[in-house]
Amino acid sequence: MNTLWLLWLQLSHIPAFWIALTLLAFGIGDALYVRAGGFPLLNPVLISVLLLISLLLFTHVPYPVYFAGAQPIHILLGPATVALAIPLYSNLQRVRDYALPLLLALLFGCVLGIVSALACGQLFGLSASSLASIAPKSVTTPIAMALAQHAGGNVSLAAGFVILTGICGAVLAVPIFRLLRIEHEIAQGFALGMAAHGVGTSRAIQLSETAGAFSGLAMGLNGVLTSLLLSVVLGSWWSVFG
Repeated sequence: MNTLWLLWLQLSHIPAFWIALTLLAFGIGDALYVRAGGFPLLNPVLISVLLLISLLLFTHVPYPVYFAGAQPIHILLGPATVALAIPLYSNLQRVRDYALPLLLALLFGCVLGIVSALACGQLFGLSASSLASIAPKSVTTPIAMALAQHAGGNVSLAAGFVILTGICGAVLAVPIFRLLRIEHEIAQGFALGMAAHGVGTSRAIQLSETAGAFSGLAMGLNGVLTSLLLSVVLGSWWSVFG
């Protein structure tokens, strides 16, 4: 046992080891998801996150150690996001055709995403700092962390809620679409990108190329609009409930 533990300690300080474990965890999650016929609760991102959290807790490895080792995957998020412009370019004419309803959905979805987080937080008696942390839950992690810090929130809490929001969106989206009979690919993709950022976009790509393209569009535009409106919405919220 001591030999195995020493081997684990040595491996845990090798960056490539954490990259391999991350890919393995996602591979296991993806395999389970496929074998279960796309069962929502077996979403690959959710399963891989749970596996990695369990491993870190069981082995008492601090998260900064894991993050430092798996950072190359984090760096690839930027190029992966930019690559979403390729399917979007293929649907450029459809973007023009639906420009007005998309802009209205963007404005409504952005404000609703912030206000819904604040309302839930207020209901559970969260502090002003916590409210500022969860308000940008529907944008990508780097943007949410920067916005939370600027608003006086907790950066770590903001990142956690962003991840949780993305996973919930990816898990619940398809059942909700079926329940509400939403079959339009553009509507599905834009809703996923608005509500669940990058994780939702990865789920949208599984639905169709069109859904993935419009999800990427919504994710990018929502990040920009949330950056512009968050302070305004927070200021209005404090003036009413502060």
